[in-house]
Amino acid sequence: MRYTAEIIGVGTELLLGSTANTDAQDVSQLLSELGINVYFHTVVGDNPHRLKEAVEIAKSRADIIITTGGLGPTYDDLTKQTIAEAFGKKLVFNEALADQIREFFKTRRTHIKMPENNFRQAELPEDCVIFNNGIGTAPGCAFFAEGKHVLMLPGPPRECRAMLKSCVQPYLRGLSDEKIHSHNIHIFGMGESMVEDKLRELMQDLSNPTLAPYAKDGEVMLRLTARASSDDEAQALMQPILTKVCDTLGDIIYGIDTGSLEKTVLNLLLEQNATIAAAESCTGGLFSKRLTDVPGSSEVFLGSVIAYSTQSKISILGVSPELIAEKHAVSREVALAMADSARLKFGADIGVGITGIAGPQSDSSGHKPGTVFVAVSTDNKSFCKSPYIFYDRDRVRIVGASHAFDMLRRLLTGLPI
Repeated sequence: MRYTAEIIGVGTELLLGSTANTDAQDVSQLLSELGINVYFHTVVGDNPHRLKEAVEIAKSRADIIITTGGLGPTYDDLTKQTIAEAFGKKLVFNEALADQIREFFKTRRTHIKMPENNFRQAELPEDCVIFNNGIGTAPGCAFFAEGKHVLMLPGPPRECRAMLKSCVQPYLRGLSDEKIHSHNIHIFGMGESMVEDKLRELMQDLSNPTLAPYAKDGEVMLRLTARASSDDEAQALMQPILTKVCDTLGDIIYGIDTGSLEKTVLNLLLEQNATIAAAESCTGGLFSKRLTDVPGSSEVFLGSVIAYSTQSKISILGVSPELIAEKHAVSREVALAMADSARLKFGADIGVGITGIAGPQSDSSGHKPGTVFVAVSTDNKSFCKSPYIFYDRDRVRIVGASHAFDMLRRLLTGLPI
């Protein structure tokens, strides 16, 4: 059976916009990986009447109903009570859960006396599967009633995310004998519309496996997904499509299931035992942050300088003031000088230099906001690229750093830059 799901986020703070609904994103990503179709996201405030209405609507159009939030101990946390009532189930006090809540306060909240209302979190619908919460005090649960699978998860993102992995994923996998397997194809250097144009006929002709594009900042991801009775069968279904996609798109594909450009580059640096340093201006250290976010980066990343002002480019990096006066701080020549300086100052094998105009205003260079110069330097060759990046400051920084990672990927694999 192929399931459809609806996600109901509970919380007035979500409606007011004071809290982003990241739980829905996390749940949707998991369901997509499991091959469960999500057709609706609903958000409802802390109001039992409106929540019950939302549940009744979800009953009419989904096989699986997943709620997030409203499992806390306070008077407005009414998700369990409302959903139990909607499905004609009683709430039952679970002494074992009460002991876990007591232990949580005893060992982790030693400075706080446990409020009595926390015991409300030990009340769950009768005959439910309990999802233990290893981070907080609100357990989740699941039950089957009226032909629907109902799952209730805590609202705090860390708790919800952990429960998805430890409890929800195995529960949902157990609903079907089919195996769902997917590959994420990561692309940099071509927009979503052009990728879709090149692969449109292929995507339209597919039913199992399926191929779908997803746009990110400056990147595109294709998800190839197959349903089969075994992993081997799923792989056999996907391999011809994967080969065709790779043949069609070529070297703009930077990895299969690699996660990110920075992870791809880090793995290449580790394989080649190569070190790297950076000098950043308009990206404000984002290149360095993204690289050091990846475990293992300390093996190859020696350091960086954020030379945001013209004076810091001169005094810290040693870029020639005459060069800046002649070519301007935002220029190909200065980006190359920054890359060389970073490499030499840190004693790295490779240097990266990034300078540009993040906007929204231009400067005396005459370049438009969004103009970026990205340079990569080694002891015997240097490269500089000047992409023009549309939209806002954040995108200029993100995509500017991504261009640096893509240049490094190409350098380290012998591809043209």
